[in-house]
Amino acid sequence: MSEPTTRPGAASGGTGPPRPTRPRHGSRGARLLTRVRSWLPSLLLVSPSILLLGLFVYGMIGWNTRLALSDQHRPIDEGSFVGLDNFVALWQEARWPAAVNNAIVFTVVFVGGALLLGWLLGLLLDKGIRGEPVFRTLFLAPMAVSFIATGVVWRWLMNPAPVERATGLNALFVQFNLDFLVNTWWTAPDFGMAAMALPAIWQLSGYVMALFLAGFRGVPEELREAARVDGCSEWGVYWHVVMPQLRPVTLSAVIIIGHMSLKVFDLIIAIAGQQIVADVPAVYMWSTVFEVRDPAKGATIASYLLVAVAVFVIPYLVWTMRKERSEGR
Repeated sequence: MSEPTTRPGAASGGTGPPRPTRPRHGSRGARLLTRVRSWLPSLLLVSPSILLLGLFVYGMIGWNTRLALSDQHRPIDEGSFVGLDNFVALWQEARWPAAVNNAIVFTVVFVGGALLLGWLLGLLLDKGIRGEPVFRTLFLAPMAVSFIATGVVWRWLMNPAPVERATGLNALFVQFNLDFLVNTWWTAPDFGMAAMALPAIWQLSGYVMALFLAGFRGVPEELREAARVDGCSEWGVYWHVVMPQLRPVTLSAVIIIGHMSLKVFDLIIAIAGQQIVADVPAVYMWSTVFEVRDPAKGATIASYLLVAVAVFVIPYLVWTMRKERSEGR
C-alpha cells in the first residue's frame, strides 16, 4: 500500500500550517538567472570605463615597464631586454641623485607646511570666528588656481634680485627696513627647494584646512564635554580627545598631497624653468624624453616615479579596505 502524496491538512480540508516544500531541481538555474539579471546592467554600465582604464592606465604602465627594461635609447631603435641595467645606470649619473634629493626636500617642506598651516586654519575656524564662511572661501580659493598660474605669480614674488633692484617679497622687506630677510629664494643652493615649496603650501593649505575642519566638526560634543567635566583644559581637550580622532584625516592629507609633491612638474617649470638648482625627477624625465629623445631612460625615470607614488597610495588603500571590512561595510 502506497503512502499518501497529499499533505494531511490539505487532504482533510484542515487549516494547519503549510509544510515547507522541497526545492525543485530548476531552482539553482533560477537563482543564477536572477543574479545575472541583477549584475548585468551594472556591468554593462561600467564596462567601457573598465576597458579604457585597463588600456590607457594599466596597459600604458606595462608598455612603459617593457621600455624601461630594454636598451631602446633612440626612438628608431628596436631595443632588446636588458633587465634592470637602466635602473642601476641612472644612479651613476650626477643629475639623478640631485633631482631625487630636491624632490625629497620639496616633499618634506610642502607636506609638513601644508599640514601645519591647514591644521591651524581648521582650528581657528572650529573655535567659531565671526565671518567664517568668508574666511573659508578665502582659504579655499587658491586651490582653484592652477600650478602654472601660481608659479607665474610666485616667480615675481620670489624674484632673487639684490636689494637695489628688489621686487616682490624682497621689495616688501626693504620697504619695512627688514633688509636681513632679503634672500635669493629658489636660486639658493641650500634652501632653494624649501623656498620652492612655499607656493605649493599657499595653494594646498586651504584644502587641508577643509579636511581638518570636517574632522574637528565630526568629533561629538559629548566627548569634549566629558573631558571638560573631568578637569581637562581647553588645550587638553584638543590634545587628548580631538587630535586622536583626526588621525584618519591626517593620514588622508599626507597621502593626497604627498603623492602630488613627488610628481610636481608645472610649478617648477613656471618658476625656475629647467634650472639644475631646482631639478626634480619629473622635469628630468621630460627633458630626457622630449629633448634628449632617450625613450628607455625616460621610461626608467617614470617607473621610479610610479614606485614612489605607490609607496604613498598602496598602504592607504590597504588601510582603508581593512577599516571598511572591520566596520562591516
